Amino acid sequence: MTLWDLILLLIVAGICGALGQAISGYSRGGCLVSIALGFIGALLGMWLARAMGLSELYAVRIGTTTFPVIWSIIGAALFVAVISLLTRRNL
Repeated sequence: MTLWDLILLLIVAGICGALGQAISGYSRGGCLVSIALGFIGALLGMWLARAMGLSELYAVRIGTTTFPVIWSIIGAALFVAVISLLTRRNL
């Protein structure tokens, strides 16, 4: 994996994490949080997809790495929704 592949992978993960935050309606943090949510969402989403016997809907190949975009967005949205339920809101 080259440096450009890594940068492109971080950008795709950041966009997926930001979309997951937008879908769940709960946003905490900035760009680095979105990138982390994109990767956590990819892990969680692919785990759920394999557990239910579903295939990858849309995967982007960056260098030698395949990144599951749709499952990353779904996983990030689920993860952020759970986090928002567990944390208290300040009024």
